[in-house]
Amino acid sequence: MTAAATLPTWNPLSLWYSDGWTVTKRNLIKIKRSPDMLVFAVVQPIMFVLLFSQVYAGAISVEGTDYVQFLMAGIFAQTVVFGSTFSGSAMAQDLKEGIIDRFRSLPMSSSAVLIGRTNSDLVLNTISMVIMMLTGLLVGWRVNSSVPEFLAGVGLLLLFSYSFSWVMALLGMSVKTPEVINNASFLILFPLTFISNAFVPSDTLPTPLRVFAEWNPVSSLVQAARELFGNEGTAPVPDIWTMQNPIATVLIGITVMLVLFVPLCVRKFASISSR
Repeated sequence: MTAAATLPTWNPLSLWYSDGWTVTKRNLIKIKRSPDMLVFAVVQPIMFVLLFSQVYAGAISVEGTDYVQFLMAGIFAQTVVFGSTFSGSAMAQDLKEGIIDRFRSLPMSSSAVLIGRTNSDLVLNTISMVIMMLTGLLVGWRVNSSVPEFLAGVGLLLLFSYSFSWVMALLGMSVKTPEVINNASFLILFPLTFISNAFVPSDTLPTPLRVFAEWNPVSSLVQAARELFGNEGTAPVPDIWTMQNPIATVLIGITVMLVLFVPLCVRKFASISSR
């Protein structure tokens, strides 16, 4: 047997997976050492649950269902969308602190940094979802569907958050400073979450806002979650394709975001690393 024959052969796919998992663990350890990051990630959605369910529920009526049942799918969608911003802010912060330059000097896949970033944010969003659901149960929210449908709803929300993390990661690599990412993401997230059917039925909005809400991907995500959790009630659903087929709409949106933004992020990261 020759010396060359004794050398291990490495599968590029296994190396990519190993590098991605290593960066994921690094990001999770960072969260463990900075628990305030997790605290702030879940406090805001809890505040929204309490605010809308305890303060505004008496003033907002939804045909065919209790407002808390109507509300929680919107809170879940808002939580995962806002939670995706950690990818953008963390990438911007790592660029500022020079962490990306350190990664560049290591014999590792460049895309592993992005995989690790989005994977760790998926874990963070999962923890936030569990806390949000427990909070929802405390204020009267209930799941009125089967276990497979419930699990499908949770999976759809988390898969949407994962794909949206790539959008925010690209934004985080495109801004000059980490301070800018908060304002930039706000301009995207505010209309997506609040001009939607998350907190009020879209048919109560003025016509321009109603049209935007009905074609808003977050509205489709909220409607899909309501259907899968059995919280849709008997209120009429807008007669447009995205609202009549919300699960298919969300799956199409997830596919488009991953196909479009994963290559864009990898290309952007490569251009930053080569500077």
